[in-house]
Amino acid sequence: MKNELSAGATTRRDITVDRRRTVDFLGESLRIYATPELVRDVEETCLDFLLGHVDEGENSVGTAIAVKHGGATLLGQSVRIDARVSALDGRSVTFEFSVHEGDKEVAGGTHSRFVVNVDRLRAKVQAGVQQSASAR
Repeated sequence: MKNELSAGATTRRDITVDRRRTVDFLGESLRIYATPELVRDVEETCLDFLLGHVDEGENSVGTAIAVKHGGATLLGQSVRIDARVSALDGRSVTFEFSVHEGDKEVAGGTHSRFVVNVDRLRAKVQAGVQQSASAR
């Protein structure tokens, strides 16, 4: 991971809530931003930001998320995700985030990611799969 990343660094993403991001179980008139999709959007915002701060062959994986989603955003409305690096601990990066629809905050929380060497992670995962297969 590159050394220039520091606490306080920020990123922002604007998203229009499309059909795939909404719940379907409340009927067509209440197609609202689904919490799992909001979480995915927050993770992707933080992931994309970190890609500008990692070395060749590195990426990051999510390790934790705490979210409070208290506002309903309808299909077709826009939201803004703001994320700020709140802590760095070696390869671990923690973000504080908020999600706004206009001036109204609809969600907020924290998200942590861990910077990994992709080849090493792939080898570790494959070794684990092989070990599980041989234990059967």
